[in-house]
Amino acid sequence: MPAESTAPASRPPRGRRPGQNATRQTILDAARARFAGDGFKATTIRRIAADAGVDAALVMQFFGSKDELFAAVMSISPSVLARIADSFDGPEHSLGERVARAHLSVWEGDPKDADALLAMLRGAIANERATAQFREFVESRLTEDVNRRALDDHDSAVRVALAASMLIGIVVGRRVVQVPLLVSEDIESIVERVGPALQEILAPRTRPPAPALEPEPEPGLG
Repeated sequence: MPAESTAPASRPPRGRRPGQNATRQTILDAARARFAGDGFKATTIRRIAADAGVDAALVMQFFGSKDELFAAVMSISPSVLARIADSFDGPEHSLGERVARAHLSVWEGDPKDADALLAMLRGAIANERATAQFREFVESRLTEDVNRRALDDHDSAVRVALAASMLIGIVVGRRVVQVPLLVSEDIESIVERVGPALQEILAPRTRPPAPALEPEPEPGLG
């Protein structure tokens, strides 16, 4: 019989990971699992970094923000997020039209991004956890951009939810349900109709009045 080998068992290599591509993929794999398990809102960069075995600063170095990391997990190019964010720059009176145009052009633009977004939307319709994850992502994107314009008063969360619902609903009608009248309309025609409604939601001409406070009873009359 051949003599048994006395060589020590191989151990995993220590030290830095083999390269940037491998590190980036490790972070993406950890992020995909964490987003799927915890949802978009509860997931943090620190948790993803811990799962990947890297420093949180390295995650930010690769991806810049949680939004951009989520987009990378979903195979959406960073330019998509930039296009939506850029729509909030410019005159306030045309904000609604710019936001509507940016969102629709992203969903119906480059097939690589549009197909990834559509797959994410279909998953959200079919799966409750994916629904919450997708909603949180869209609302987070809009909230960040609305707040950049100092529109973060007490009802901003409601307005963001309404705007997100409108934009997602239009996409569902055109790309998923394929309502014939919506499918046949071009983007500019829809923007012309939807823009004013989004304008009033995101940059209302009049703000809702603050709830009236009940007068305090005078001393000795209670």
